[in-house]
Amino acid sequence: MKRQKSFEKENAKLYLVATPIGNLEDITFRAVKTLNSVDIIYCEDTRTSRKLLDHYKINTKLKSVHLFNENEISQEIIRTVKEGLNVAIISDAGMPVISDPGWIVTKEAIEQDIDIIVVPGASAGISALIASGITAHPFYFAGFLNSKSSKRRQELKELYNREETIVFYESPHRIEETLKILVDIYPNRKITLARELTKLHEEYIRGTAIEILEVVDSIKGEMVVIMEGNSNPIEEHIIELNELTIEEHYKHYIDSGIDHKEALKKVANDRHISKKEVYEKVKK
Repeated sequence: MKRQKSFEKENAKLYLVATPIGNLEDITFRAVKTLNSVDIIYCEDTRTSRKLLDHYKINTKLKSVHLFNENEISQEIIRTVKEGLNVAIISDAGMPVISDPGWIVTKEAIEQDIDIIVVPGASAGISALIASGITAHPFYFAGFLNSKSSKRRQELKELYNREETIVFYESPHRIEETLKILVDIYPNRKITLARELTKLHEEYIRGTAIEILEVVDSIKGEMVVIMEGNSNPIEEHIIELNELTIEEHYKHYIDSGIDHKEALKKVANDRHISKKEVYEKVKK
């Protein structure tokens, strides 16, 4: 067991500091004070962070830590704090560690008995969630889904039975493809797509995946997707059956020994459509 009393000792500390997610004014007084007082700030992109620091006249030394050098730089950060220097970690926007670098060094700092101080602030996922109109608790945060379409589809399938509201991030060049996957798997779920949060062009688009898909070619910027959870979880095999054509779905039940009428009923129930719609597809 490890017990941290954050401010009991005057030893050097590791600060995890939230930065604005769009609007530069969305930073706390405490964050500005902390970034001014630490000895070194580690950030994702020095060019991005320099704009923020210049805006608030913060002259603290800036160094880079990102996904490609995080293992190596984490050891450097640990050594620096142990040498008696206070270090802050920031991301390009929002909270470090959340889909951004910081977890590796945080874990190592705990092992090395270094005090970790969080300076909270803006979070895109939470901001989008509370304005989505979809129940905010409980919720499941999925971060960024896989960049490969097939793996992203599988990840979304695996989320099907979650009863919590689902929150994930998406990039503008993948959002159309992701929405098409959602149309296939979640045609009737309520979704809110939030983009450009806290910026001049902030926008919330609320509807189903197919409704949002109609305007997706005109939207840009980093996005948060909020999707309602499943109030009626179903078995995994039904999810797989729903990916078949209606004819194949019906044939599966017929081949398993179920009679014609019951097969029509089961396909209709599985897909949340009418028996007439199923019959029109399979009558020939």
